[in-house]
Amino acid sequence: MAPKAGRSRTREFSSLSASIVTTLKDQIVQWRYPPEYRMTEAELCKQFGVSRSPVREALRILATDGFVQRMPNRSYRVKQHNLQEIEELYDVRLALELFVVEQLANRSAPGHDDIAALKRTWTSVLNGLPRKDEELARLDTQFHETLALAAGNKTLLRQLRAINERLMLFRIIDFAKAHRATSTCRQHLAILTFILAKNSAGARKAMQKNIEEGRNNVQSAIKDALARAYSL
Repeated sequence: MAPKAGRSRTREFSSLSASIVTTLKDQIVQWRYPPEYRMTEAELCKQFGVSRSPVREALRILATDGFVQRMPNRSYRVKQHNLQEIEELYDVRLALELFVVEQLANRSAPGHDDIAALKRTWTSVLNGLPRKDEELARLDTQFHETLALAAGNKTLLRQLRAINERLMLFRIIDFAKAHRATSTCRQHLAILTFILAKNSAGARKAMQKNIEEGRNNVQSAIKDALARAYSL
């Protein structure tokens, strides 16, 4: 009976840890914590109403993923990206996504079903009722990751998802700007049209315009994020 009980407790800790990781990661991505915010096991145990074991495992996972950094005395600090690091994420994202659209445009069958579904979604967004900024940000993320999935490179998709996770708040802030949703819809539809026309140069140019427009708002987005974090 003891081994079964041990396995049951391990599964319980694993489930609790996963839940804590999901919650804290979302809060960090949404900049609910200011940079360098100090987290302790005791604080998190009280917050989540759990023992130290699942909290300790959750913090270890978050540290491995780069969301927190371990400090002395079993404490951790929240690691928020600065402007240079965000710019570097955009550089890598741009390189990955230019490769994706070029690969798709050069194929004899560039994933017509996926592209047709994306065209329907973004035509609907363009012609439909206003949507919340967060919903648009998630749809935007889905657009780019669907293209990467259609390209068939699993390693690239994993890298892109990791980058998108850290850029989510900036996407949300970006979509709060006037006319950003409309311009994004038109840019996405242009990217898809060029891919279907097998025009790799046009697809690359359209993708670069889409990503660079978001990048240009990063500095003001970070200021907004910091203001939000320190006001909570």
